[in-house]
Amino acid sequence: MARILVVEDERDLNDLVARHLRQEGHEAMQAFDGPDALIAVAAAKPDLVVLDWMLPGLDGITVCRKIRDQYLVPILMLTARVEEADIILGLEVGADDYLTKPFRMRELVARVRALLRRVELDSRGLPIGESETAPIETDMITVGPISVSPDMRTALINDAELDLTPKEFDLLVLFASNPGRAFSRDYLLERIWSNEYEVTDRTVDTHVQRLRKKLGDDAGLIRTVWGIGYKLQPRPTAAQRPA
Repeated sequence: MARILVVEDERDLNDLVARHLRQEGHEAMQAFDGPDALIAVAAAKPDLVVLDWMLPGLDGITVCRKIRDQYLVPILMLTARVEEADIILGLEVGADDYLTKPFRMRELVARVRALLRRVELDSRGLPIGESETAPIETDMITVGPISVSPDMRTALINDAELDLTPKEFDLLVLFASNPGRAFSRDYLLERIWSNEYEVTDRTVDTHVQRLRKKLGDDAGLIRTVWGIGYKLQPRPTAAQRPA
């Protein structure tokens, strides 16, 4: 069971979504405008947010950006907008998936399941099955200044924690697990997005750009391989540099 916040100003639709999520065994909370959504996120720390684009008070894009500034909770954006530029905007501000209106409840539930499979579902921020005092064992993947723990879903750059969305994290894990290997955009779409929805090469490019930005001075470690895609290229060590 996950704690899910449904943010939708159309009350009938909000009630319908919440009801289907409860039938799936989840705890569904509801908010009907932007400001209340931010209050609910801060108070309840949901495991997932279903967020409408058009909201009173604060629009969904602003709410998404504010949530992403503080939390890693996955966000499923609901929108009547179908233009690629609008979809890319939602992804750029931190949405992990989107669903265009009108939609079928079965599809929404399937999207929710897919997103929840990608994150650790523990409201205390601990790995599933661990207690607050239990020792935490995890394997770290380290490539130069980057350290990633797939089990803990944490990533560090020069020992400072990175604030990544679930898909940004999945991209970094894949790159760090295979340093020097180039991945095509098609492969990344299939591996990271798993054909969850209609996406394009631009989706991959946008997420890589966001990931690079968060790496700061080390953004150049993720290199573009022209005509193919992207790779994480470690810097040569002193012993590997030519004399």
